[in-house]
Amino acid sequence: MKKKYIVAGILAATGIICAAVSIYLYFGQKNAGDEYEKLRKKVTVENNDDTDVSDKTPVDIPIDFAQLQSMNPDIYAWIKVPGTVIDYPVVQSDTDNTYYLDHSVEKEEDKAGAIFTEDYNSKTFEDPNTVLYGHGMANGSMFDGLHQYMDRSFFDENREVIIYMPDKILHYQIFAAYLFDNRHLLQSIDFTNPEIFQAYLDMVYGIRDMKSNIDTSANVTSQDKIITLSTCYAGMNDKRYLVQAVLVSIEQ
Repeated sequence: MKKKYIVAGILAATGIICAAVSIYLYFGQKNAGDEYEKLRKKVTVENNDDTDVSDKTPVDIPIDFAQLQSMNPDIYAWIKVPGTVIDYPVVQSDTDNTYYLDHSVEKEEDKAGAIFTEDYNSKTFEDPNTVLYGHGMANGSMFDGLHQYMDRSFFDENREVIIYMPDKILHYQIFAAYLFDNRHLLQSIDFTNPEIFQAYLDMVYGIRDMKSNIDTSANVTSQDKIITLSTCYAGMNDKRYLVQAVLVSIEQ
């Protein structure tokens, strides 16, 4: 009988601990990304027709990169996916590819991390495939919005990705959104080899499952430049959700 009470006590204590951990994680993720909202408002540039022509760049960049880079030189681009909450700076560490998994763009410890690329990619978006990583936070922030592309109607109606850089704007069109394994794409596949890149694209176009949406009418080839937006999927460590887009135009 005594053992029964001891076990019951242990189970009760475990339940309290689990509840406390759940509450901690909930509130930790509930406010995830809030600092990015403040940063977004701070660095968004209002278009002003009265600005002296000599002060304008050939294309109006709506992001104050000078201010961003004075805060953190690792910031080199900004990604926006219309129709989602994705509207964030992009960083790349020169020394540690994992740094921005748990640090914000202001270099503060943060479970939400940042949207980042690794040094397997250049910072020019001129590689055959540039891979951008971001956490999918429970409150819908960061790259959690990518999961909206599981819905075919949403996929069909929200196909644009915009990459702002200090001197140009890159426009991409989404052609694929699918659940994939957790292999490191840039270490596993040589996208610089046209035949291998094309074989990969053929594999993507051949995907058929309920969680995937592929635009089979899009004529993407190994001669194109694509971006891959990668995030986790429902806590499954062996899966990643990928949204891919092809470069269609450049403003500069």
